[in-house]
Amino acid sequence: MTDINTLLEPGRTLGVIGAGVMGQTLIKGLLEAGLVARRQIWATAKTQASCDEVAESLGIATIRDYREAASTAGILLVCVKPAQIGTVASVLRESSVREDTLLISILAGVTTERLEASLPSHRIWLRAVPNTPCVVRQGMTAVCGGSGASAHHLSLAERIFSSVGRCAIVEEHYCNAITALSGSGPAYMYLMMEALADAGVRVGLRRDLALELVAQTMLGSARMVLDSGRHPASLRDDVTTPAGCTIGGLLMLEDGKIRSVLARAVEEATRIVEQLGRPPSR
Repeated sequence: MTDINTLLEPGRTLGVIGAGVMGQTLIKGLLEAGLVARRQIWATAKTQASCDEVAESLGIATIRDYREAASTAGILLVCVKPAQIGTVASVLRESSVREDTLLISILAGVTTERLEASLPSHRIWLRAVPNTPCVVRQGMTAVCGGSGASAHHLSLAERIFSSVGRCAIVEEHYCNAITALSGSGPAYMYLMMEALADAGVRVGLRRDLALELVAQTMLGSARMVLDSGRHPASLRDDVTTPAGCTIGGLLMLEDGKIRSVLARAVEEATRIVEQLGRPPSR
């Protein structure tokens, strides 16, 4: 797999535009994986106080005005809110971003076509869809390339996001659905964990014990799916013995239409993501 330093030539840097939770998480992952040195990386934040906090906690350079710094970048990670793409593009247009600089956006719903249109002189854009478990190096990120992206750029992005979990290269038309499924997915998991822990309390368990049981069970179940390669239905059958308690519980879940409710949740989130990525009407 391509090493990140093949793109960071002498004097080139990696910049993170928007050092919020995900921006800082990616910085930590890159540093801990040894993919970039602290002297090669810089970041921006909304306020000077935030810049100072990031600089102190991560030991990297932070700045408010990144027009000059962007001119040295080999890679720029754009980690702001979708509505801020216009502001970022305006700053980058005023800087001397080199044509071979790789720009990677994590903006929900914003297409590579729109990203390229926002910076007409630059065509090397990638779009990434990470999720919050990246914070504990168990994230899931999907990456796709714009019109100017090569296999080399995609391989590089895969290396970057693999430092905080798993990474898959996908076609862009999947990205909104992926945002709704794995991007929003942790929230669905937390809601189910909370509900199951409440159920444990209802049948007599201490809340802390119930939550630990649920969280570890969900973690272990996910690991079995990933490591075994077996379908979840097959693994479920291993637990579901004839006339046992598990089949009774499963039938109650089916009576509650859990499958269709989850499907509708993902459909609704996908619809909203599509709206987030559209330019503001004039």
